[in-house]
Amino acid sequence: MILISSCLAGLKVRYNGTDSLDERIQRLVLENKAVTVCPELMGGFMTPREPAEIVGGDGEDVLDGRARVVEKSGRDVTELYIKGAYATLQKALELGATKVILKEYSPSCGSAVIYNGGFNGTKLVGVGVTTALLKRNNIDVFSEEDFFTDIK
Repeated sequence: MILISSCLAGLKVRYNGTDSLDERIQRLVLENKAVTVCPELMGGFMTPREPAEIVGGDGEDVLDGRARVVEKSGRDVTELYIKGAYATLQKALELGATKVILKEYSPSCGSAVIYNGGFNGTKLVGVGVTTALLKRNNIDVFSEEDFFTDIK
């Protein structure tokens, strides 16, 4: 079984109430080959919500207590992101998922690139909080951009 970011399957759960539909990924859900997850909703957020970025590092640093996840207004939401990451890990373990497709650039889900924490559109190499936790537990994480080229 594969876990997939809910927004990639067409669910309107992104911070601004939109989706990031990828029809190839949605097809996996419709064919019962994948299950959707949204770490941010699982952590306790609602839709819509204020945008958030990791400040001071990436998801690895958040898990190690060296960085924080902060909303644009300055509110620290680190604990909700960590809670969502652990809920996603639990779901992956319950389903026996060995592969996860998550939305690139997200402070939860980014698998290679995230925003830099300045809320200015600048990106940097790094992973989101959920991705970091899943990888620490030997679960392969792909972005929607690389899943179909990296997996055979």
